Amino acid sequence: MAPIIFVLGGARSGKSRFAEERTRRFAAQENVYIATAECRDAEMESRIALHRARRGADWRTVEAPYRLAETLSAEARGDRAMLVDCLTLWLTNHLLADADLDAEGDHLAAALAAADGPVVLVSNEVGLSIVPENALARRFRDEAGRLNQKIAAIADEAWFIAAGLPLRLK
Repeated sequence: MAPIIFVLGGARSGKSRFAEERTRRFAAQENVYIATAECRDAEMESRIALHRARRGADWRTVEAPYRLAETLSAEARGDRAMLVDCLTLWLTNHLLADADLDAEGDHLAAALAAADGPVVLVSNEVGLSIVPENALARRFRDEAGRLNQKIAAIADEAWFIAAGLPLRLK
């Protein structure tokens, strides 16, 4: 069974950089970056460009804003290391599409368990701040917490990143 590495942290905590470095350690023939973001404005376009520049040309990018489990199943191979960045954007896409979030999370967990190559997943910790003022934001926070627990439970390693410093949780 291929290793599953879960990387959790707040906004601008250094989690993506840590996840990229952790993915490179597998020394796979190919590193695959599975992007869940949808570029909908100039600010997001700038963020995506910064991430791509930092990773360099040796990464292949696959966009999977909705069909993450299917993408993992199609891309997983023993000679590939995959990085999913990030689960909270993927969750947001499904939440706004009114999808069955439990079923999507279960489908993702099953795809991870069956993956032939190592997978590193990035997610935001959103439950350490104030309670959001509106129902949609509260639902997102709760669903993100449930998804993070589900992925952490099946992960071989789990890391929390704060201020660029990694703390191994599992």
